[in-house]
Amino acid sequence: MTERTRVFTGSPWEPVVGYCRAIRVGNRVEVAGTTAMKDGEVVGVGSAYEQTKSIIKTIEEALHKVGANLTDVVRTRMFVTDISKWEEIGKAHGEFFKDIQPVATMVEVKALIDSRLLVEIEAEAIVSGE
Repeated sequence: MTERTRVFTGSPWEPVVGYCRAIRVGNRVEVAGTTAMKDGEVVGVGSAYEQTKSIIKTIEEALHKVGANLTDVVRTRMFVTDISKWEEIGKAHGEFFKDIQPVATMVEVKALIDSRLLVEIEAEAIVSGE
């Protein structure tokens, strides 16, 4: 079996649902759906822009823990509760990814696990040079 390196962030849902924030297998890294939660609190309540920035910073931290960077990201998937906020979300996403330009998907969903959460993002990365 190929070695798996996992990252846990202490989310209260990780042990209940049985998942990790990120997993690296070979040169491939998958980052689970990530929301704007920090120390059990929602970051940027009411602001899709601030939540998106917080989420991408959390994704970046998880990537670093498995030897990857945002520059290794090849895909993001954004799940949003109000598609009319796409410009705010897109602006924040662009601040991190404008030069990297991964493929990206943004879809509207009915709800996330906490009604204060406006955005959830998944990421896939392929670590360069491996």
